Amino acid sequence: MRRNAVRLLLAGLVALAACLVGPGPAAQAAVPDSPAVTYTNPIAEQRADPHIFKHTDGYYYFTATVPAYDRIVLRRATTIQGLQTAPETTIWTKHASGVMGANIWAPEIHFIDGKWYVYFAAGSTSDKWAIRMYVLEGTGANPLTATWAEKGQIRTQWESFSLDATTFVVNGVRYLSWAQRDPSVDNNTDVYLAKMSSPWTITGTPVLLTRPTYAWETVGFKVNEGPAVIQHGGKVFMSYSASATDSNYCLGLLSASASADLLNPASWTKSPTPVFTSNAATGQYGPGHNSFTVSEDGKSDVLVYHDRNYKDISGDPLNDPNRRTRVQKLYWKADGTPDFGIPVADGVTPQRFSSYNFADRFIRHFDYRARIDANVSPLADSQFRVVTGLAGSGTVSLESANFPGYYLRSNASFEVRLEKNDGTAGFASAATFHRRAGLSDSAGVSYESYASAGRYLRHYTYLLYVQTPSTATDRADATFYGQ
Repeated sequence: MRRNAVRLLLAGLVALAACLVGPGPAAQAAVPDSPAVTYTNPIAEQRADPHIFKHTDGYYYFTATVPAYDRIVLRRATTIQGLQTAPETTIWTKHASGVMGANIWAPEIHFIDGKWYVYFAAGSTSDKWAIRMYVLEGTGANPLTATWAEKGQIRTQWESFSLDATTFVVNGVRYLSWAQRDPSVDNNTDVYLAKMSSPWTITGTPVLLTRPTYAWETVGFKVNEGPAVIQHGGKVFMSYSASATDSNYCLGLLSASASADLLNPASWTKSPTPVFTSNAATGQYGPGHNSFTVSEDGKSDVLVYHDRNYKDISGDPLNDPNRRTRVQKLYWKADGTPDFGIPVADGVTPQRFSSYNFADRFIRHFDYRARIDANVSPLADSQFRVVTGLAGSGTVSLESANFPGYYLRSNASFEVRLEKNDGTAGFASAATFHRRAGLSDSAGVSYESYASAGRYLRHYTYLLYVQTPSTATDRADATFYGQ
């Protein structure tokens, strides 16, 4: 009996120790399928309604609305960042009179069956608000030097205000989605969908996908416009823009199964809340009219959109030229739905850091304490900008995405917290790290404390500390993957 009691006591102590220490390292995590990508915003000043298309020739092609509303421009570069300084070519100019003579808006470039197509909206010199959708066809390998021909207006069910045409293919079927005013309804625009019989012709009866009914869709104007489609995990997601084009502009989201009848409105589910909105903390206002592209390595989805870096606008927002093209990585939730996060601050875009030994857990802040968690919501709690170290060049600091000016730093107990930079040398030292190759995997990253050499950022019972790694488990806990 005494031996059994001792055994029970020892088992209890082992269990208690396991609870105090937390789980040991899981099997090594694989290098993420979608590693970190970072860009520096903005990509283009005074360019609204941006569309970036990555072609099979290795180039990104970029077009957008110019403030003069008088022409269609293109840039190309082998990287997204390269578009920032790429020369711009005007491929088409508005007509001197008649249709296509005013308000040249929202061009998109696509490559279909061996030719280039640009979809755009335009008014007339006799009525600049008689906005309709038109198509250009380009012949040639490089659209900047292609021969362009006007294919005319895209005819829909009504001769009414219509714009923002986009095209996409699901299961071999090409669709057109666009925004249009229903003459029988007291609002501005709804989003519609139809099949296409050619790159400039729809066929069949268009269907209504979304109408502005929620309060966040009807601020200033009752607007649903600017559809953009991305496919992921057997689902089709369509983002769209809502409300007036000031700081109230935002993105909504529709979703459907790729195997469903997309021309049946019942196949689509509409988010009751916006998925991307203005953010005062990061200084970004009116994010909207987006498109999607992919990173240079093809492993990350990238959100492309415009916004302004100030809230208050004098006069009509359409006369304010300062909408800028911006990009940031689009993340995916565990349930396969997109997580747009927040419009991040100007400058370098943030990234996330997953644990080497707990692949579904990310560094995040919670009540200003740094830890690792799975299924982080809001996303921005787990996003950090890797910036030049506060203590000097050759080092880095980790700045919060949703609390700019706040950094991960260690305190006197070597706990890691998110705190506001107070400008002191002590804060700078405690919030600065040397970026090292991952201690458990050189494909990962480890962060050595600048203030305490030999101590590394690591998780322990899911909380972050700076500690000296001495075991394989310690080194695993101090290794992360950028995503």
